[in-house]
Amino acid sequence: MNRRNILWSAVSALGAALGASRAKAAPEAGTGGKLKVVYHLSDAEKVHFVLGNIQNHIDGVGGPDHVTIALVIHGPALKAFHWAQANPDISKRVGDFSKDGVELAACGNTMKAQNVTLTDLLPGFVSAEKGGVVRLAELQSQGYLYLRP
Repeated sequence: MNRRNILWSAVSALGAALGASRAKAAPEAGTGGKLKVVYHLSDAEKVHFVLGNIQNHIDGVGGPDHVTIALVIHGPALKAFHWAQANPDISKRVGDFSKDGVELAACGNTMKAQNVTLTDLLPGFVSAEKGGVVRLAELQSQGYLYLRP
């Protein structure tokens, strides 16, 4: 009976180790070692929280060279990124993210609704012409993991 428990424990440990190594290898196999993540932001009250999450993500993986991040913004949250209204913290973070290669996509439909163009937004933004939700789906189809904090 004791041998059976030892054997079962050994087989379980081996299975867990193989599963963990495959789980770790899976995201690295198709992306050259870089995980791809898209953050979805539409709630104005979550702007600082999401920007903090993105910075923590970049720091947590060892820098921007180890992750590909996109941020898709639509709805009320976009107003926080109008250059005329943006506070200095948001402006700095957006500038840093842009330098780090984070894709900053503004929903084209929201831009029309808010009557703004890319020149009215902080530098570094691109327009998601077909819409923010379409851009989210496109990125997910390209293997991006979806996060909506």
